[in-house]
Amino acid sequence: MANSEARPVPRPGVLSIAPYVPGRSEAPGVAKVYKLSSNETPLGPSPHAIAAYRNAADHLEAYPDGAATRLRAAIGARYGLDANRIICGAGSDELLNLIAHTYIGPGDEGLFSQHGFLVYKIAITAAGGTPVVAPERDYTTDVDALLAAVTERTKVVFVANPNNPTGTYIPHDEMARLRAGLPPHVLLVIDAAYTEYVRANDYSSGLEMAASLPNVLMTRTFSKIHGLAGLRIGWAFGPAEVIDALNRVRGPFNVSAPAIAAGVAAMEDPAHEARAAEHNLTWLAWVTEQVRALGLDVTPSVGNFVLIHFPDTPGGTARDADAFLLKRGLVLRAVASYGLPDALRMTIGSEEANRLVIDALRDFLKR
Repeated sequence: MANSEARPVPRPGVLSIAPYVPGRSEAPGVAKVYKLSSNETPLGPSPHAIAAYRNAADHLEAYPDGAATRLRAAIGARYGLDANRIICGAGSDELLNLIAHTYIGPGDEGLFSQHGFLVYKIAITAAGGTPVVAPERDYTTDVDALLAAVTERTKVVFVANPNNPTGTYIPHDEMARLRAGLPPHVLLVIDAAYTEYVRANDYSSGLEMAASLPNVLMTRTFSKIHGLAGLRIGWAFGPAEVIDALNRVRGPFNVSAPAIAAGVAAMEDPAHEARAAEHNLTWLAWVTEQVRALGLDVTPSVGNFVLIHFPDTPGGTARDADAFLLKRGLVLRAVASYGLPDALRMTIGSEEANRLVIDALRDFLKR
């Protein structure tokens, strides 16, 4: 007789995965909420992308182009890339998982930095691999620490540049030094989700490396500066052999038709992207200056967010600050899950939202 207690059991490791918890969207009991927890652009998407999305609603009965041909062509035209070496996905999150499932298996290791994006650990573990964490220096990726952590079992190294949630980056020369120190069989994945916001002269998104080297892949997203997070669109560029392998694992219709249409329109509207970048440049500097004037430490950021630290503040802990801000409808991101229990991450929002946060922090510190 069958055991009545028997039931399907996930393979080892799956139940040890801590599910990804996104930034909150609500503040209970507050009439107006300012969501500054998910690094969304306050300018929203391009009007052309919105129009393209609406037009796509007339043909929802048809499957999308499984190869996202128009979108890959638009990306290629925008950046001067071979469209055949581009793969699109449901956000860069899907692509990061595809990479792990394609190149990592039981007994293999995936490597990332101490405060790196949480999806890396999830993707590596879900693929059956072992996540390995390298320490950072001053909340910044440490190339020497990464290289020291490489073993014969390392298959993929994930580097977010700029990094989320710290906002720090490593210059092009350091990224090149990292790649040069890796064994040829190790794939270096440069996660450049926030690259459009960076204005540092020594920064590179990784496009050149991915174009010329056999073991470098760069991922990007439409969720941040392009304002299309709700549609889930990401893309990656790299060696033809890597793209071919990922396409063999990718689902046949992983990017929806409305997403493809909106993504094409976004690629063809660089002026909207430039306005979003300029807004961020102005208010990133302002928020950083104002928070520091309050006596709080801010990690220097080149993204569209800042990491604010609350060590032994007069007002209380980061958790206290989070609760205080939430009562005013100001939703920031607690980052204890990133190993940063004494900090909050704040997205650069609208002028109104930014000023309200500074006012609220001032009141919090006066308590």
